[in-house]
Amino acid sequence: MKDHVKVIGILWIVYGVFFFGLACLALLFFFGVATIPNVEDIEPGALRIIGILVSSFLGLIALPQIIGGLGLIKHKEWARILMLVISFISLPHVPFGTALGVYSMIVLFNPETGRLFQGGPPPAAP
Repeated sequence: MKDHVKVIGILWIVYGVFFFGLACLALLFFFGVATIPNVEDIEPGALRIIGILVSSFLGLIALPQIIGGLGLIKHKEWARILMLVISFISLPHVPFGTALGVYSMIVLFNPETGRLFQGGPPPAAP
């Protein structure tokens, strides 16, 4: 299970960096559209505000994923709880959020994983 937890941590970090990249692209897109000359129908200030709001929202989604992934790699109990919540929230994000959320829940709800995060003795081999 230790390897599965490490893989989940890395995958959540990658997924969070992806969302952070989307936040940067959204900001660049809206600020870029706002600078197009002769766009009378659209207020450039409104586009900038929309860009800031969209990129902030995506950045706020990315931040706990990255922090939780780093915590999972370090086997912190708070990270396990955080990532279970984030896994549940990410289930509607088809297909990657759903797959990563289900995989994370399967691994993090495992009793062996619970002992790993609580620092208990490893299970005896049969």
